[in-house]
Amino acid sequence: MKLGSLDVLVLAAYFAMTLAVGLFFARRAKRSMLDYFLSARSMPWWIAGTAMVATTFSADTPLAVTEMVAKNGVAGNWLWWSMLASGMLTVFFFARYWRRAEILTDVQFVELRYGGKPAAFAR
Repeated sequence: MKLGSLDVLVLAAYFAMTLAVGLFFARRAKRSMLDYFLSARSMPWWIAGTAMVATTFSADTPLAVTEMVAKNGVAGNWLWWSMLASGMLTVFFFARYWRRAEILTDVQFVELRYGGKPAAFAR
């Protein structure tokens, strides 16, 4: 496969834009841990929830979907598509509660949820 001039131009523009956005927000993220993790709580809850769901779609997700389809045929896609409902619940249900709990990270959530002496072992 050979890339043409337009292909290289599109790739260069994408990387330049990504770098510019990263440099712009890097200054804001250095102010505090709250700024870094939660944009100083200035985002609406639904954007924060969408970000939570988007982070679960990582490099292993396409591999998992490929495995489901390889094992179960095209019907394996139904397993993947059914996860849409749980993703929507995360955005519209859990994001509000995370904001209300005023926590920053997953570790803080686990400490809040499984608090006390009995849960010390699990943490």
